[in-house]
Amino acid sequence: MTPRLYVLGDLATEGTVAGTAAQAHYLRAVLRRAVGDQVQLFNGRDGAFDARIATLGKHAVTFAVAIRIRPQAPERDLWLAFCLLKRDATDIVVQKATELGASAILPILSERTNAAGVRMDRLRAIAVEAAEQCERLTIPVLHEPQRLAALLAGWPADRPLAAALERALAPLPGGQNALLIGPEGGFSPKELDLMRAAPFIQPVSFGSRILRADTAAIAGLAMLLARQNV
Repeated sequence: MTPRLYVLGDLATEGTVAGTAAQAHYLRAVLRRAVGDQVQLFNGRDGAFDARIATLGKHAVTFAVAIRIRPQAPERDLWLAFCLLKRDATDIVVQKATELGASAILPILSERTNAAGVRMDRLRAIAVEAAEQCERLTIPVLHEPQRLAALLAGWPADRPLAAALERALAPLPGGQNALLIGPEGGFSPKELDLMRAAPFIQPVSFGSRILRADTAAIAGLAMLLARQNV
């Protein structure tokens, strides 16, 4: 299978672009690839390109770009705001949100957040790897963690926010493009009051069962996409 890699540099037919030290190690030591072997490259701006390894060392790699195989196309404007969970669960949420097409991922620090061991550089690497694997052409914007109050204070008033709240009665409506998932154990009473006061928030339910936070994030995004016919 041809390796698919995200690069930062510009991509153009018959151009060259540098990879990272991590990509050099991955190609050389893990995949056992060599100079001349084929790869596919994307950068979130120029589409996807066939390329070949031009140089490959222990800590550096460059690619000779051939032809564009997929043009860049607009992607769904879909935001996921979620309260940080334990490390493995947070990793899964970021990975699956990327695969499902979230354009922005907004981690939240709530009163009941368990964020021990969460590293943003790790989460960004997970998002890149997920985009490479699922043949996506962009990487979601991964925001720095912020408190729920700050998120709500800075939220665009014209963007409805579907908030998955326990015991909410309303089903997930169509036309939504942002989802809020709470922490394990739910939001605190103070946080619920903050959300009730926000006119752009729509409390929603995913059914009769109480889902784990990571399950709710994945299920909610899938439901949003289904309602948008994506």
